[in-house]
Amino acid sequence: GSIDKTARLWDLQGNVLQMFKGHKGFVYTVDFSPDGKRILTGSWDKTASLWDLQGNELQVFEGHEGWLYSVAFSPDGKSILTSSEDKTVRHWDIHGNVLQVFKGHEEWIWSVVFSPDGKTILTGSGDGTTRLWELQGNVLQVFKGHEAMIYSVAFSPDNKSILTGSYDKTARLWDLQGNVLQVFKGHEAMMWRR
Repeated sequence: GSIDKTARLWDLQGNVLQMFKGHKGFVYTVDFSPDGKRILTGSWDKTASLWDLQGNELQVFEGHEGWLYSVAFSPDGKSILTSSEDKTVRHWDIHGNVLQVFKGHEEWIWSVVFSPDGKTILTGSGDGTTRLWELQGNVLQVFKGHEAMIYSVAFSPDNKSILTGSYDKTARLWDLQGNVLQVFKGHEAMMWRR
C-alpha cells in the first residue's frame, strides 16, 4: 500500500502482478485473505476495499469517521476488521454489513487482529493500552504497562499469549490475564507496524 493511493501485488522477483486502484486517499494497510484469493486494503479515505487478485473491487466498507489504520481478515475469511482514527473498530461481514462496533479506547486504534481461533480480537491504541474483546463487543482484558502508543499487536499461534509493540521503544509479551511475561528492550526508536 502506498501514499500514491494504490496497492500493488508483486512476485518474489520484483515484478508487479497487479495494481489496485480506487481509493481516494493513502492506502495505509493491507491484508491477504486466508485462502490467498482476495486482498483487503484500508485507506485514509475512511474506507476499506475488498479485491480479487485481478484488481476488481468486490466490496467497499464505508462507515468510519476517520482514517483507517489497520485491516484484518478473520481466520475463516468470512469477515473482516477495520480500525480507525475515530477510536473504533468495526467487524464486518464480507458483504459490507457491520456486525459489531467496538468502542472504549480513548485514542486512535493503530492495530487490530483476530485471535487464531477467530473468537476474540486484539486492539492496540494511541491511549497506551491493548484490549482483548469478545466478538460481541465486551472487553475481556485491558493490558496496561507501555509508556506510549501501541502500534502493533499480535497473538501467539497457540492463542495463549500476545505481543505488543510501542512508541516507547519496547515490545512486551503478555499472558491473556494481563500479566507481562517479558519486556523486550534494545530498539533506539519506536516499534512500528507488523
